[in-house]
Amino acid sequence: MPGLLRGVARTAAVAGTATAVSNRVSRRQGERWARQGAPPGEQEQPAGAPEPQAPADPIAQLRDLGQLHEQGILTDEEFAAQKAKILGS
Repeated sequence: MPGLLRGVARTAAVAGTATAVSNRVSRRQGERWARQGAPPGEQEQPAGAPEPQAPADPIAQLRDLGQLHEQGILTDEEFAAQKAKILGS
């Protein structure tokens, strides 16, 4: 039993340390972004990161959406909401 308690205590210490380090890294990144004046989502992408893709053709999107609706994957309400989003209504 003492071995089990020792293992549990060690696991708790490791998990606590990992959480503390993760929180510290997140806080430092937030501070760095605040100093740079840009929110995290607007940071420059690293040099090998893929470029964001251009929006797909609305006709193709509607066609795919219609197929999902016909297959029963989307309900009538979901279909209508997504259609409105694509058409910008």
